[in-house]
Amino acid sequence: MSNPTYPNSRKADQVDNYHGTLVSDPYRWLEDDLADETAAWVTAQNAVTFAYLDRIPWREALRRRMTALVDYPRSSAPEQKGPWLLFARNEGLQNQPVYYLQRGEDGIPEVLLDPNVLSPDGTTRVANLTFDRQARYIAYMVSHAGSDWQQIRVIDLASRTLLPDSVEWVKVSAIAWHGDGFYYSRYPEPGADEGAYSARNDDHQVYYHALGTSQADDQLVYHDPEHLQRFHVLGTTEDERFAVLSISDRGQGKDGNALLVKDLRNPHAEFLPLWTEFDDQFTALENDGDALLVLTNHHAPNQRVVRIDPQHPAEANWQTVIAEREEPLEGVSTAGGRLFAQYLKDVTSRVHVYRFDGTFEREVALPGLGTSVGFGAEHDATHLFYTFTSFTAPATVYRYELATGESTVYRAVTLPFDPSQFETTQVFVTSKDGTRVPAFIVAKKGLVLDGNNPTLLYGYGGFNVSLPPAFSALRVAFLEQGGVYVQANLRGGGEYGEAWHQAGMKAHKQNVFDDFTAVAEWLIANGYTRSERLAIQGGSNGGLLVGAIMTQRPELARVALPAVGVMDMLRFHTFTIGWNWIADYGSSDDPEGFRYLYAYSPLHNLRDGVNYPATMITTADHDDRVVPAHSFKFAARLQEAHDGEAPVLIRIETKSGHGSSSLSKQIDEVADVYSFVFANMGVTPAFG
Repeated sequence: MSNPTYPNSRKADQVDNYHGTLVSDPYRWLEDDLADETAAWVTAQNAVTFAYLDRIPWREALRRRMTALVDYPRSSAPEQKGPWLLFARNEGLQNQPVYYLQRGEDGIPEVLLDPNVLSPDGTTRVANLTFDRQARYIAYMVSHAGSDWQQIRVIDLASRTLLPDSVEWVKVSAIAWHGDGFYYSRYPEPGADEGAYSARNDDHQVYYHALGTSQADDQLVYHDPEHLQRFHVLGTTEDERFAVLSISDRGQGKDGNALLVKDLRNPHAEFLPLWTEFDDQFTALENDGDALLVLTNHHAPNQRVVRIDPQHPAEANWQTVIAEREEPLEGVSTAGGRLFAQYLKDVTSRVHVYRFDGTFEREVALPGLGTSVGFGAEHDATHLFYTFTSFTAPATVYRYELATGESTVYRAVTLPFDPSQFETTQVFVTSKDGTRVPAFIVAKKGLVLDGNNPTLLYGYGGFNVSLPPAFSALRVAFLEQGGVYVQANLRGGGEYGEAWHQAGMKAHKQNVFDDFTAVAEWLIANGYTRSERLAIQGGSNGGLLVGAIMTQRPELARVALPAVGVMDMLRFHTFTIGWNWIADYGSSDDPEGFRYLYAYSPLHNLRDGVNYPATMITTADHDDRVVPAHSFKFAARLQEAHDGEAPVLIRIETKSGHGSSSLSKQIDEVADVYSFVFANMGVTPAFG
């Protein structure tokens, strides 16, 4: 296919002085998401991109195949509260899952909330459905067109009616019930001259909303005007005795949080500090009588659980409930007077059960090597539900008996294809500095290692986020064409605890890129693929990863797929909640931070006259987490710098955000991505 003619991207005389270094930013004007010139640029770029995609002859057949692959019923694990079971279900091709309520396990499921009727195009999403203590109400969050801004609404379960209560401008928040109302966190409403999807979010506040009242009458619970770039998220214990306030200061580069607690039995009580520093992480799990059970990495990089008495919170008084282990403790949930500790062992799940006093009860016998989630229930529960999945097994719901430890299938899944034709292999690759880096390889059984396999290498490597095995029906469309999917577990993530995370943070970020490069080179050396058949992919922080690899090793891969990436590492902290990432990245406001950020920032390391990979950048107009300006500026500069025949395009989704806002949009985008990959590798898919 011929190389497209790209739209003109105007260059402005914008130069910034960073600690004595002058840095040009000619595409700064693309940061203005409200400007007509930006809108015209978006329209022109999309016209070029979709004209190119329209010329791929098998694109529509691939989209139809993906639609068929994902067309199967699937349900979430139920949450049980009092007599009710709450779960989500998608019959196959619904844009959003529908939420059902049923009375007991033998009851008939009834539709509680169908997000698909809330907008004509299916881009309104519902999340965080939360029962009140007496199971009289469910509060939930609504978001529109992929935005991170949320609205809280409430349903009366007795009458199944939507209450008039409406809470706006919610972001980074829990719904924490107490009595006939709930706590939540919000930002001030953006001004008329501010972009709601790009302006920086400052001054996070906690309020209490009483049912039946206007939001204007909500009670301000916590406000810190001296520290505008902090998150304040409040939760309540199951018995609603304690309110626990977590405060993070990531805008100052701190990766931990403070923890305050209030005894709600006393209406005049003040918040008492459990921990006031910001270097370590603390999560209150539940109360055990007068004390709180807290998950922390303080003096425990792989995390432990301690008991803290709010009246005597000094560290010397803490009691260890679950000691740190060699494997990282990913999370802990509570059910039936037990703690379910979820560990990672070489990136697959292990679940250990403890009593509240720390007595080990058993290890849960999981169905295999994969990923388990759930294990939460009320304090008097006798059973619970959890979900297990892997690269080749869809998310299946299991019922777990607390008394016996027995798991049985509660909801099986029937797929429209045979997953047994694929297999997963885990390999360990040696990175540049000798670090052992794991990666999962998924492919058809009987794969021939002749270097000709189309291979998609995916990575993230940041923010203590682990990439465990996960099932994707859409990915099958790539695998059944002889494709190989590889998921690299890079430093910066949480796969091996806080030390692994810190090895990919701030001045050590280059380790992440070196790990990814090492996996790519291992795949080539071992015959899985070659550079001409390799595509690299990542989203958000993973989009940054792909952008950095493109600039450092442009010859490594034939195709690059940076999605919603953080591409301008000198200005990321000036948009929406970008300041929150300083804890992981550092900041260009700091001379040392500027030095290492400037050294790898994708936008600033594109070089004129370089033959870059075939590239399709993907972003969306309502992404208010990683604002699309990152991708806009990177695309404009890449099209200017690129000297080669491979296309360098940007696909800008509308009415979508940091991830597809509906299933139909997801199918369309993934079909376009795979079509672009195959076309630029010279692979012609065959469809039966």
